[in-house]
Amino acid sequence: MRRPRKTVNQINVVPYIDVMLVLLVIFMVTAPLVAPGEIELPSVGSRLQPPINPLQVRLNRDKSISLHDQSSPGARVTRVGLENLVSEVRAIQDGRDQPVVIEADKGARYDDVIGILDRLQRGGVRKVGLLARPSP
Repeated sequence: MRRPRKTVNQINVVPYIDVMLVLLVIFMVTAPLVAPGEIELPSVGSRLQPPINPLQVRLNRDKSISLHDQSSPGARVTRVGLENLVSEVRAIQDGRDQPVVIEADKGARYDDVIGILDRLQRGGVRKVGLLARPSP
């Protein structure tokens, strides 16, 4: 007499492990045979321009302003007044896209620095920023 079969509520994973081991062996054998692909990088149409040193606008403690142009050979230092600042900066830039940084003495007033920044931006000078140096 036969006994009725019981239902099994577990999955038999042995065949799956066998298949995975066969696939692993296949990939390990074929991987060294596959030639690596070559990547073609795009070329640049023109040479990159070296970065231009920024034009420094220095505000001293006594509210005097000087321009320090380090992009030309032999750094030029020019003293200017607040009313001539924009025209002098534009003349030194001479159509170049030279950035301008404002450096102020520790004793200079914050209002004076913001006034110079505002005057340069209203005068159409692009790339204006503040120069910050890390403390020692």
